Amino acid sequence: MKCAGRCILVGSLILGGSHTLAGNQSSPRVGMLEQAGWAAIKAGNHKAAAEAFAEATKLEPKNASLWLGAGYTEFLLRHDAEAKAYLQRALDLDPKLSLARAQLAQVVKRQGDLAEAIRLYEIVATELPDEKGVADTLDRWKRERELHERMRVEVGDHFTVSFEGPEDAEMAAQALESLNRAFWRITDVFGTFPARKIPVVLYSGEQFRDITRSPQWAAAAFDGIIRVPMRGAGEKGEDLDRVLAHEFSHAMIRSLATRGLPTWLNEGLASALEAPDDLSWTDKTMATVAKAPSLAVLSTSFARLNGRDAQVAYAASTRAAKRLLDEAGGVAIANLLRDLGDGKEFEAAFLHRIQKSLVDFESSLSQ
Repeated sequence: MKCAGRCILVGSLILGGSHTLAGNQSSPRVGMLEQAGWAAIKAGNHKAAAEAFAEATKLEPKNASLWLGAGYTEFLLRHDAEAKAYLQRALDLDPKLSLARAQLAQVVKRQGDLAEAIRLYEIVATELPDEKGVADTLDRWKRERELHERMRVEVGDHFTVSFEGPEDAEMAAQALESLNRAFWRITDVFGTFPARKIPVVLYSGEQFRDITRSPQWAAAAFDGIIRVPMRGAGEKGEDLDRVLAHEFSHAMIRSLATRGLPTWLNEGLASALEAPDDLSWTDKTMATVAKAPSLAVLSTSFARLNGRDAQVAYAASTRAAKRLLDEAGGVAIANLLRDLGDGKEFEAAFLHRIQKSLVDFESSLSQ
């Protein structure tokens, strides 16, 4: 999940302490649950947070701040439909709850509706005029809209590629060729195809950092759209092939599982599939550490990591995913991803589809 570097107003304000909602006119039990929910979010335990807010909303269904907490938690879990419903419920109960509106804008943007996200954030900007983060986010989203409105689009069989001007047309054609090669190779692994064309946007390096707020080490990003900084880091053919194959793998994975996906499996599969015949870099990287990080540690976002720690996290995840591909095959993994998308618990789905417990699988990685 790529929340780091973005202005997620609920997280920055509530977890930062400037807007404390816990316990507002609530019973002691509900107040404890609300506090536990925000504490669990801060600790990265989103499942526990979801459980706390779920119980709290049952006890006080007309408490808007509880629905805000539930909606924010579902957003962090990538349950966008639930997040949108809960945040809208919070606004129905309290139309002046700006934090719910701000978070709802983040949800609809991730769902691809930039125009609605901007409309909502313009309202938030009038409600919270002193919050610099609101103005910064709104300005960035408007720059993104303006940039995309002037872009040209090349349409292929499986992708649409947007680029800024005629000088980038050759790069767009090169990207489309590379994506088509990745499409047939990776869909063959999973034994399935995405249901719709995948949008791809080519940026300059500066545009990419401005719009995505990705960490400096990121070569591209996928948030429903494949976003690639073509000028600079992505111009060499072989490097471009790897980057685009990696991001298309994310698109395939997301088409199967929009929820419940540990980062090690998401990033590991994408890295293992970007250039499956050239994974020697993982051995070189892991040789520099005394012990591989556990899969539990690798389950949360890598965006918070520095370059060196991120390299180790990717290497360990790639080795685990490659072992899974070799032992179970892509079709079994696709079925595992579908189970996660249906809301099944990861360890139970893993045992069912891989025919091995997650504990046993992790133990085998050190053998």
